[in-house]
Amino acid sequence: MADIGGVAADHLRSYIERIERLEEEKKGIADDIKEIFAEAKGTGFDVKAMRAVLRLRKMDKADLQEQEYMIDLYKHALGMAAEENMPEEGTDSDGEAAAF
Repeated sequence: MADIGGVAADHLRSYIERIERLEEEKKGIADDIKEIFAEAKGTGFDVKAMRAVLRLRKMDKADLQEQEYMIDLYKHALGMAAEENMPEEGTDSDGEAAAF
């Protein structure tokens, strides 16, 4: 292994080549995902909604519930949601009485 300026050139080359291979694989996977979205769109699915669902599925359950509650709260404040969608004060997001 040749040291050039204190850098192990072979070791560095190995890291760079591994990263390049992974970048190639990542591009291939991204292309595959793009094709699946195109296929879904072609059969009538809404790709924007699918992406939103994928984002939601990655979220922790508690974070998801909090986000949904906040969205409902903001929609209500802006007059965009019906009254029955808002949990009553003193209840949790499932409509259960909060235990204090």
